[in-house]
Amino acid sequence: MERDEIIRVFRHIPTLETERFILRRMSRSDAADMFEYASNPAVTRFLTWDVHPNARFSANYLSYLQSKYRSGEFYDWAVTLRSTGKMIGTCGFSHFNFPAYSAEIGYVLNPAYWGRGAAAEAAARVVRFGFEYLELNRIEARCMAGNAQSRRVMEKLGMTYEGTTREGMFVKNNFVSVETSSILRKEYFAKSAYKKP
Repeated sequence: MERDEIIRVFRHIPTLETERFILRRMSRSDAADMFEYASNPAVTRFLTWDVHPNARFSANYLSYLQSKYRSGEFYDWAVTLRSTGKMIGTCGFSHFNFPAYSAEIGYVLNPAYWGRGAAAEAAARVVRFGFEYLELNRIEARCMAGNAQSRRVMEKLGMTYEGTTREGMFVKNNFVSVETSSILRKEYFAKSAYKKP
């Protein structure tokens, strides 16, 4: 899809489903669930943003996102439990390189659900949407060096490790190295678990 088409899609971000999760638009009512994990230093250790200081901060952030959704400039879903509706994290595209038909995927999860394959399940659904619906050619993921959990998610998605940009970012008063992995459209459809539409 071209840039304008993708923006139109995300102005009314579609709901995606997996076996255990429903991925939907975030709302202000998710503030308590978001604050539950966004206030945890273990969650933000390898992220560029700091912990949320209080639930009001989370609510204000979610309110701000509504305008970004309306303009088609925000590409993240709330990851919610199919069984209860509880928001346990987010997953989506951090940004698009529209001319290259490429995007970067990102994910954040409540630590109570770490180690259960939740991030990989949600991310796999977003990758599927990216290739099958948005017709992307490449999807990449990046993480700070040392984030072994994120690297495992990338491996589960069938991504290939491409390399490390040494001290490529300045985050929280430190230079950090960044690891990049990716999967291409032809690789995605070549895998036995996937069928081209």
